[in-house]
Amino acid sequence: MREEELEVALKVVIVGNGGVGKSSMIQRYCNGTFTKDYKKTIGVDFLERQIEVDGEEVRLMLWDTAGQEEFDAITKAYYRGAQACVLAFSTTDRDSFEAAHSWKLKVENECGEIPTVIVQNKIDLMEQSVVNPEEADLLARALGCRLLRTSVKEDVNVAAVFRHLAARCLAELRDPRDCDYFTSPTAHHPNSLTINETKWDGREIYRCRLLGVPQLVPIDYFLMPQLKGNLSDVPLALVILPKTTTER
Repeated sequence: MREEELEVALKVVIVGNGGVGKSSMIQRYCNGTFTKDYKKTIGVDFLERQIEVDGEEVRLMLWDTAGQEEFDAITKAYYRGAQACVLAFSTTDRDSFEAAHSWKLKVENECGEIPTVIVQNKIDLMEQSVVNPEEADLLARALGCRLLRTSVKEDVNVAAVFRHLAARCLAELRDPRDCDYFTSPTAHHPNSLTINETKWDGREIYRCRLLGVPQLVPIDYFLMPQLKGNLSDVPLALVILPKTTTER
């Protein structure tokens, strides 16, 4: 029997109006750097960081999306397949706060309901705040999300945002049942698969299940080699692959 150490890869989209600090947030988190000079993102940008959560290796793939409406058609395509979302607004920008509902809807239209954190950024500028704390709390409750207040400039709570999302996603993925099954799709996660290749009696078997779906139905494993060979054609939200393998 083979033992496999698995690495979890999570796609996280960062959305919100332009100028709220989305690019600065992932630069701070992934590279430990901060610049006060604003350059708007054209389309999308991408960074990643590997962390450990509850003893599991997690690779966070962070997609920074443009906040301007002229890039909507481009950025929406990159929402697809995301497992988690950071929705940011600025303490000093009322329009970004009022746009939060529409950003949440845009992501839901492409991804369904996925773990989301509302981030109130630039709390180092509270003396210039145009959003009072009670309003921010009400927004988070209305959207059914956790609210975290951050200062990317001062590196306050930035890591907590991504650690919270990683923990939420891992909690959804954990399933004690160890069997070779494939779950029926749902509207929220029609293509969100975990795939773990194993070997048994000379045949390849794939343990698959949809993210966050408890019920199981048998899969015809004869179809899986075709799926394996055409993963690029399937909009997978998450893939778990073997990192190291040992025989025993």
